[in-house]
Amino acid sequence: MATRSAEAVELRAFGEPDDVREFDHGRAEVLDMAGGTIGRLVLHPGWRWSQDVKPIAGTEWCEAPHFQYHVSGTLHVMMSDGREFDVEPGSVSSLPEGHDAWVVGDDDVVLVDWYGASEYAKRA
Repeated sequence: MATRSAEAVELRAFGEPDDVREFDHGRAEVLDMAGGTIGRLVLHPGWRWSQDVKPIAGTEWCEAPHFQYHVSGTLHVMMSDGREFDVEPGSVSSLPEGHDAWVVGDDDVVLVDWYGASEYAKRA
């Protein structure tokens, strides 16, 4: 049985991110580790991608695919093909490019994104 060396261990906290990207009604906290990028998105009531991040992205729909765990709050997603659904706490979602989304209700949406955070809301 192979063992990994202690040098391979990384321990990080979102309280000390490598990058914080602020936008209206929210922020993305980004960690670069283990050769990849992971982000925690905190989206406040009133946040909607097409209003708050679209001006940064410059695209009609969110073109970042996401693989994310939903910690809290409810997120409504509308795909460019017309499908719509809610994502609630405890869910894991895999969203392809081509979507809009917004916070439902009065609670912050907090999610951890293993795939789409590297360029999310990154200003040129």
